[in-house]
This record gives sequence, structure tokens and C-alpha cells, in this order.
Amino acid sequence: MGKYEALFEDEDNIFGGTPKSKFWDIANQANEEIVEDEFDKIMEKFAVMEAILRKEHNDIELDKMIAAYAFEYADDIELHKKGLYIEFTGEIVCRLDS
Repeated sequence: MGKYEALFEDEDNIFGGTPKSKFWDIANQANEEIVEDEFDKIMEKFAVMEAILRKEHNDIELDKMIAAYAFEYADDIELHKKGLYIEFTGEIVCRLDS
């Protein structure tokens, strides 16, 4: 499950909500410039990954592959999303003092 396994065992007690809800709680309270900068990093990473995949697959084929993979591995994807929300929340929190 990865390095965040213990955090998913009892989300309500540790986070007072889900990783997604805590991300948005913090993002809505943090400096807008920090949140925009972190979101831009996320979009850049997404754009690079998509560009790499588009070298081998066209748009329609890629969209179908993503949908099929998301369906087949829904539980793994959900866990990974939670981990990413935690990671991105941490990035914002770490920058609040700077």
C-alpha cells in the first residue's frame, strides 16, 4: 500500500475528514499564491505524463485506456489518489512558513 498506509486505517480520527477534504480545507485557508503555484506544479506533471503517453497513443485511444484502467484498478487508484492529496497538502503546509 505504500508509505501512507497507516494514515488510511482510520481517516476520520487522524484527519477529521478524508485526505481530499483536508486538502481543500488547507488550500482554501492558505495563501492563494502558494496554492496556485502548487496547482501549477500538479498541472505541469500531468501535462508531461500525458505528453509522454500521447507519443504512443492518440487522444481517443488514451482516454479509453485511462477509463478501462481506472475501472479495473479502482481500489488501487483510490488509495493512490488519497496519497496524492496527502502529498499535495504537505507541499502547501510546508510552504506556509516560508
